Amino acid sequence: MFLIGQYDSPFVRRVAIALRLYGLPFEQRPWSVFGDAEKIAAYNPLIRVPTLVLDDGEVLIESAAILDHLDGLVSPDEAMIARAGNARRHTLKTCALAMGLADKAVSLFYEGALHREKSAVWVERCARQIAAVLDVLEAERADRAGPWWSGERIGHADVAVAVALRFLNDAHPGRFERERWPALGAHSDRCEALPVFREIAQAFSPPA
Repeated sequence: MFLIGQYDSPFVRRVAIALRLYGLPFEQRPWSVFGDAEKIAAYNPLIRVPTLVLDDGEVLIESAAILDHLDGLVSPDEAMIARAGNARRHTLKTCALAMGLADKAVSLFYEGALHREKSAVWVERCARQIAAVLDVLEAERADRAGPWWSGERIGHADVAVAVALRFLNDAHPGRFERERWPALGAHSDRCEALPVFREIAQAFSPPA
């Protein structure tokens, strides 16, 4: 199977990291939604990444849906999320917050990059939403004594938060204030120090 997208996207990166942690072989096709739109459109009419093309030709889109498929390929003990219950719902909520933060960071970047005049109202709204999510995630992470969000093993929540923080820091230097959100800063450092995070990484490359 092959994964379409570049690793400076937090959405692509979270999928690629899960693939590596699960030991599932894949090929990366580092296509850009701007420079390689026609190539991507052949598999995904939305021209969005990540797009995962399975060995049988089936195409999966949207990172959460892709991860749901990958979770089903491994045993419950290996899965990076509980199969059901409170633990699963909690992980899904944390991932939704992290990916929502990443989405707002993307919107904030494009507001400046693609529009001649920024909407001050939109910029302030995105910035406020990002800070509010960081506050919630900070309190949640600080309340957990274990090395990872859900215990002794890394899970989807850990990856989602880490890749979102990396993108926020790369796309908007200075907006992630470590003094204000120290538990998240420590979490980011712990994840980014792992070999898989160092392997599945790419410097942020704004579209020309």
